[in-house]
Amino acid sequence: MQIGFCGLGRMGAAMVARLLDQGQKPVVWNRNPDKIKPLVTKGARAAPTPAAVAAESDIVLSILLDEPAVRAVYDGQDGLLSGNIKGKLFVDMSTVAPTVPQDVAAHTRAKGAGFLECPVGGTVGPAREGRLIGMVGGDAADFARAKPVLELLCRKVDHLGPNGAGAAMKLAINLPLCIYWEALGEAIALTRDFKIPPARMMEIFGESSGGINGLKVRGPAVVKALETGERPPVGFTIDGVIKDMNIMLDWAQHLGIELPALERVRTSYQAASRAGWDQADNCSVLFYRLAEAQKAAR
Repeated sequence: MQIGFCGLGRMGAAMVARLLDQGQKPVVWNRNPDKIKPLVTKGARAAPTPAAVAAESDIVLSILLDEPAVRAVYDGQDGLLSGNIKGKLFVDMSTVAPTVPQDVAAHTRAKGAGFLECPVGGTVGPAREGRLIGMVGGDAADFARAKPVLELLCRKVDHLGPNGAGAAMKLAINLPLCIYWEALGEAIALTRDFKIPPARMMEIFGESSGGINGLKVRGPAVVKALETGERPPVGFTIDGVIKDMNIMLDWAQHLGIELPALERVRTSYQAASRAGWDQADNCSVLFYRLAEAQKAAR
């Protein structure tokens, strides 16, 4: 099965590198062609347009920045759906509102092809190692076709229901993590005057009800940053999280529900962004909170 791939940001490039490690030779496209060159040197094949990727592939994966990018890559001129795509299968792994995959799926099926959304849990490291968690929405038959490819990238991949279900689940798992990094910063700020060693502190958080699964991955980077003052390696930026929170809050409005905790936490991420943390890793909102606590001590 020939794999195509559109979107070579941090996550997309890591996924393509993983596919290359698994013996695949994906056909790739990116809006900025400079990001293609390192992957071509490792065996990927560059295509000039998304339409060309679709023409050369049996299954096309995509992971794109936001809703406008998804709609442009799929429905735009020379987009993935612009040519004869009958019998092909498309899998979008972007984090967007559930209405987006529902719309794109309808356009794709009208042209005789299949469409799934499969947003993923995990950042660049797990993507590079094939340890993502995939959340799939779409037809069961399409999922069965895509599963062998998705399992090259994901340690766990679940079919959750029709188009939109995977997108909704991705928003659901991201929400508590957004809140957690702010909560962890507030929690550590309470220890400000006692100089508790960061490694000991993270160990206690990790072994108590104050910890979450995210600490297993990001905990060592948090400890190093607390000890040295260096910023953690970037997996997903503060501004990226703000984009996701905006999607969550818009979707909540669509559902007629309130997300008061998320609304309050968004203001902290926005303040961190304005303070120069915009391109820092999303866990860095806790360091912004600690910096504010230090200002209060002076």
